[in-house]
Amino acid sequence: MRWRCTWCGKPHEENDPPCDACGHNTFEKAIVRVDENGDRTEDEPAVSESVDTGRSFVWTCTECGREHVRNSPPCSRCGNPQLVQTEQTYDGLERDLSAPGWLEVMKPYVPVVIGFALVAAVFATGLVSLPDLPGSGPPAPPDAPGEGTEASGIDLETTEEVIHERLEAERSGSRRYDDGLAAYAEYYNRAYVAIEYEDARVEKVSLDDFGIDCHGTLDEGQLPYTFSIADYDDEATLADGVVERLQSGDVVTGSGYDVEGIDIHVVDGSVYVFYATC
Repeated sequence: MRWRCTWCGKPHEENDPPCDACGHNTFEKAIVRVDENGDRTEDEPAVSESVDTGRSFVWTCTECGREHVRNSPPCSRCGNPQLVQTEQTYDGLERDLSAPGWLEVMKPYVPVVIGFALVAAVFATGLVSLPDLPGSGPPAPPDAPGEGTEASGIDLETTEEVIHERLEAERSGSRRYDDGLAAYAEYYNRAYVAIEYEDARVEKVSLDDFGIDCHGTLDEGQLPYTFSIADYDDEATLADGVVERLQSGDVVTGSGYDVEGIDIHVVDGSVYVFYATC
């Protein structure tokens, strides 16, 4: 009975691996048949009768260490003409084939997870609120000529607070000065100026855009006429002038309202006032 190498097919007289042609470590029996002339011929090997001795060999390049299944120099990697027969081992195979743990898989995403955790912690501690983020607050007032913070040496924002104090002194009840309603008043006061001076197109907004929930009726409006800021010396006298013009009805000093907001804008020395309450 003859034997064949299961890798390269070279016949061998005995079952004595490894193969001297390729170094493979498994031989199999060759099936012997008789042809029409009565001569014996070898057919395909019977796989079911293969014998595995448990050891296998490869041909290793002496320069780069690349392993080859056959002794067929030169090395396919570096071109070295010398290959030596070495026993094939599987060191590290279990490590290479083992599935990575979840810590190894998640390692590249750790910075992203930490970043989200820090952002969540900042909001949770109240150091930053959502309205502080760009685009998350109330609508920005329209661009308009003139000044909304100071004119002729008079602080217009301080004047608005003084106006509220003057009106509170005239009322039987009390109203709270609301920053959201004041921002609403500023938006429409600037819109009025932008339309009058520049024929601008201004987007309409609502109280909801400013986070205002009026439980009662909203009363708002622009003073129907302007007056000159040159007639006033400071915040107190300007506030008195605005209060005098606002006290023409019950909307400003009457009951049934909880909050109010005021805005003053000055263009070319003319004072524009918008008042809102609900």
